[in-house]
Amino acid sequence: MLEAGQADIDNAPSAMERLLAIMARLRSPEGGCPWDLEQDFNSIAPYTIEEAYEVADAIARDDMGDLKGELGDLLFQVVFHSQMASEAGHFDFDDVANAISDKMLRRHPHVFADAEERDSQSQTQAWEAQKAAERSERGNDNSVLADLPLALPALLRALKLTKRAARIGFDWPNALRVLEKFEEEAQELREAIAADDTENIAEEIGDLLFVCANLARKLDVEPEEALRAANAKFERRFRGVERALEQAGKAPGTATLDEMEALWEAEKGYERGR
Repeated sequence: MLEAGQADIDNAPSAMERLLAIMARLRSPEGGCPWDLEQDFNSIAPYTIEEAYEVADAIARDDMGDLKGELGDLLFQVVFHSQMASEAGHFDFDDVANAISDKMLRRHPHVFADAEERDSQSQTQAWEAQKAAERSERGNDNSVLADLPLALPALLRALKLTKRAARIGFDWPNALRVLEKFEEEAQELREAIAADDTENIAEEIGDLLFVCANLARKLDVEPEEALRAANAKFERRFRGVERALEQAGKAPGTATLDEMEALWEAEKGYERGR
């Protein structure tokens, strides 16, 4: 990407070219933004992840106005990384766009080529086979677990690891067997707690969380969404407890646990009765 002046921004023939021109101007050594100029891939990566979560949050809230803005923020992250890569001579935004276009064409031969039409299940299998072939071409790691980013949220990565293993038959026969494994891990955690084994406690909690991700997969539940809903439910009910305490002239820090638990149960009953 070349450095852009104000005229390039004002006269850009498309919205995308206008955004690219703005990014180039921000990174220009001549009058660009000092903060933007200081950034590199590592410093920007956390913002990219944050913006992706904000997109998901807007979707969860069904806020289309906010979603438009958050998608713009996420697109700007792609443009930012592409600009830095262009400056270093690696690739530019067009290369990024062409790469994903080529990938979509390659992975949808039933749409863009002459392959036979597939149903959803067979298309998913073909998609995974194509991804496996692409991973094999990129390196020597032929494991079914190859190419799963370490930077993924741990719960999401656990889900993907178990999905990959299940493709070759390394899987529990049903959800009840996974639940039995959960109970087994819970007992091991009880033993670690009884032994006051701090290191083992952390390991057993990790095992429990991993089994939970596996159980969610077997029950066709998205664990991130389920946990997000549980977080929202906890926050909603706890705020109800706070309101009830305020109405009684008490602050949360001055109420007893029994008082707060009674209000919590009342809040649950209220929600269930609505």
